[in-house]
Amino acid sequence: MPMSSLDLQQRHSWYGQLLLLCLLVLISFALPKGWGYTSSLGYGLLPLLLIQGLGRASGREASGGQSAKRRWSLAYRLLALAAILVGTVWVFTPLEMQTSGLPLLVVWTIFIAWSAVRLIRLLSLETRITAQVLMGASAGYLLLGITAGLLFSALETVQPGSFHNLVDADVSVIQDSQQHLTNTASVFRMSFERLNYFAFVTLTSTGYGDIIPHSPQAQISAVAISVIGVFYVAVVMGLLISRLTVQGDQDKVSDKR
Repeated sequence: MPMSSLDLQQRHSWYGQLLLLCLLVLISFALPKGWGYTSSLGYGLLPLLLIQGLGRASGREASGGQSAKRRWSLAYRLLALAAILVGTVWVFTPLEMQTSGLPLLVVWTIFIAWSAVRLIRLLSLETRITAQVLMGASAGYLLLGITAGLLFSALETVQPGSFHNLVDADVSVIQDSQQHLTNTASVFRMSFERLNYFAFVTLTSTGYGDIIPHSPQAQISAVAISVIGVFYVAVVMGLLISRLTVQGDQDKVSDKR
């Protein structure tokens, strides 16, 4: 279905907003101690922004008629709200309540997987590759890494020792050397910088070896993230290259005229 110029402008603006928010979440992990709430705020804003840009059905979902379109859109929006809810509950619960991370693992995995599919479909609607489209593709990749960091962090709270810190073996991957927190401390007070760093190292298949997944669940999660990262780059790069080829052919035809 063709898009109006207004829809196109809004979509391109949303690409930039999503990339900016992902970058702000990453930057928040480098802020001094005591600013950890900023990353939690960023995680809460991500589903809201994804609803804004991906809340409308597209592609195969829209082909099923208006009724099916509304159902899929409603389901996606409800899942986004559930992601905000379970994330908020997890952040403010003490470490001893380990099961609070399980809903987050399930809901965020489904939500981001669905969001990635919808984002790729949205990118496939682009007939010309512009700076805004490249922002959207980059934002999707960063979103996968940020989500992987959240899921690794939740897994470590659900099953402590899932990841080992080989550089400083006496310090947990969710604490620093100056922290002396008990299990009654809230998840909010943990330091998740290392696991978010490890998430991007895994997503890019770099593997420095300073942090390793120890439990079977952590190992499978790390493998899944590395495969997803390669798959996303392959699909999006293939999509963009094909669009660039068509765009180049169209420009040549226009020049001849």
